[in-house]
Amino acid sequence: MQRKFLTNLVLLLFLNFLVKPVWIFGIDRTVQNIVGSEYGLYFAIFNFTFLFNILLDLGITNFNNRNIAQNTQLLNKHFSRIIVIKFLLAILYIAVTFSIALIIGYRGEQLYLLAFLGFNQLLISFIFYLRSNVSGLLMFKTDSFLSVLDRILMIGICAVLIWGNVGNGPFRIEWFVYAQTAGYSLTALTALFIVIRKSAFKKLAWKWPFFVMIIKKSFPYAMLVLLMTFYNRIDAVIIERILPGKLADEQVTVYASAFRILDAINMVAYLFTILLLPIFSRMLKNKESINQMLKLAFTLLITIAVIASIGSFFYSYEIMDLLYVAHVQDSSNVFRILMFGFISISSIYVFGSLLTANGNLLQLNIIAACSMIISISLNLFLIPKFYALGSAWASITTQSLAATAHIIVACYIFKMKVNYKYLLSIILFVIGVIIINLVSKQLNIRWEYSFLAMILASLTLSSFLRLFSIKGLIKIVKDG
Repeated sequence: MQRKFLTNLVLLLFLNFLVKPVWIFGIDRTVQNIVGSEYGLYFAIFNFTFLFNILLDLGITNFNNRNIAQNTQLLNKHFSRIIVIKFLLAILYIAVTFSIALIIGYRGEQLYLLAFLGFNQLLISFIFYLRSNVSGLLMFKTDSFLSVLDRILMIGICAVLIWGNVGNGPFRIEWFVYAQTAGYSLTALTALFIVIRKSAFKKLAWKWPFFVMIIKKSFPYAMLVLLMTFYNRIDAVIIERILPGKLADEQVTVYASAFRILDAINMVAYLFTILLLPIFSRMLKNKESINQMLKLAFTLLITIAVIASIGSFFYSYEIMDLLYVAHVQDSSNVFRILMFGFISISSIYVFGSLLTANGNLLQLNIIAACSMIISISLNLFLIPKFYALGSAWASITTQSLAATAHIIVACYIFKMKVNYKYLLSIILFVIGVIIINLVSKQLNIRWEYSFLAMILASLTLSSFLRLFSIKGLIKIVKDG
């Protein structure tokens, strides 16, 4: 399983690093610089559509991923029935999202953007469900292709709209949304074709007992996703709603600039989850030891997270100045705080995947509920005083507490003993990366070169401390 994990992780990371940075830094950043404060409105509404995203799924995707990984013979039976449920949930999502939007005061252009962004959420949810079947069958190569197809399509469409001189007047934020709709639609059709072939799908089926059974089994997953979505995505919505007028748009834009990079690098941690959830599920069913797999995944991810977080703290202004043209200082102040959350998020992804695969949904929901309450409370208290920076502090506090809780619960349930030698290596690595960053900032060379030198030195340190070993990874791949 370690060999399967590593080989497919390399492919998944390669494809995503090849495509998604182009989307994030080439397209998304360009759009933000072109449209200015309009991006703040888009970002707030985009996050608003996430809040009720769980109504599109009710936890079915996570349940299905784990279920198909353990019972591949159920794909045909479940697929023909779950598709009907997904369509009904889409209607529910649209009704609830627009009702709440009207209640909180969305009007005119806000509702227009909401219509398309809401439809995009329908497509994203459908794609994720289809991909859960693919990854549940351990078809990781196909899933890797699907994970980047939407972005490849969007990059092509947006590149034409931005630099092809095909429209009258400057680029508009609406065009950006339309491009996403087209990309998601074509990806959904491609994924649907693949799953139909694998499931030998013939016709839709509806059975009320099956619907009740699926909802009962997936409800804990639904609650978990809902609660985690709120404490991860509520920040921008609160900023936009409680700050006045132009200040709200400005601060959402500042927060979006910093959050966009955190969201982008979170892709790395999320890709681990795509592989870990079905792998952990299969290993636990077969009563295999998960200790080595857990240590391997956590070590790889925490090494990346520490380097990225500490490096972003020391080079926050340089990174923001490279990417954006407005609010650089304010964005860098938010960014240097917000990025520390990546360490906690990485831990949550690894230990959360293990607990989800083991079916410990009650514990995960309790953690998520407490995290949501903490996040909302801190945001309401800090945003009026410190604006976007206050939201960054709220985020890192919430994520740190949630990560600690995940690790403690996992250690208790799986009776893991503390490996003090391993823990000491991580602490020494963190201290070492801080020192490396301090030294690199004193180098009398371009910051890009000193930043690259910092990364290389940090990776060398991780190898010296035996956290990241190229030889060890190669041995796993060769030996299986």
